[in-house]
Amino acid sequence: MKRYRLLGFSGVGVVAVLVGALVFGNLNENLVYYLTPEEAVDKRAEFGEDRRFQLGGLVADGSVTRTDDGVDFVVTYWDDPDGPEVTVRHTGSPQQLFQPGVGVVVEGSWRGDEFVSDTMKVRHDEEYEAADMPESPAS
Repeated sequence: MKRYRLLGFSGVGVVAVLVGALVFGNLNENLVYYLTPEEAVDKRAEFGEDRRFQLGGLVADGSVTRTDDGVDFVVTYWDDPDGPEVTVRHTGSPQQLFQPGVGVVVEGSWRGDEFVSDTMKVRHDEEYEAADMPESPAS
């Protein structure tokens, strides 16, 4: 009886290890990270012009220029607006909340000194304020 109990515990242990390896081993492959402007500039030679990655930071004030096929702007680091900057050429419609000073994550690749993007995510806060509605007259 002890032999079967030991065999059962061993089997359960092996199954638990396999499930853990499948869940947590593949988790790392599915995570997507973004680079800060400083990291992107440092790794520019390493990434080349064909490797896609995500770039995250703040849209610099006064840098947004609408174009025929999208928008051009400059991304700075979250905590250091005076740090490295990356010029972004985004094709397609920008997100509705896109504006200077807002956090943005763009996906694309280097083309010379510019980062060319075709996907944009805009950071927003969780605060929602309803628009002021005029009071309706009492019926």
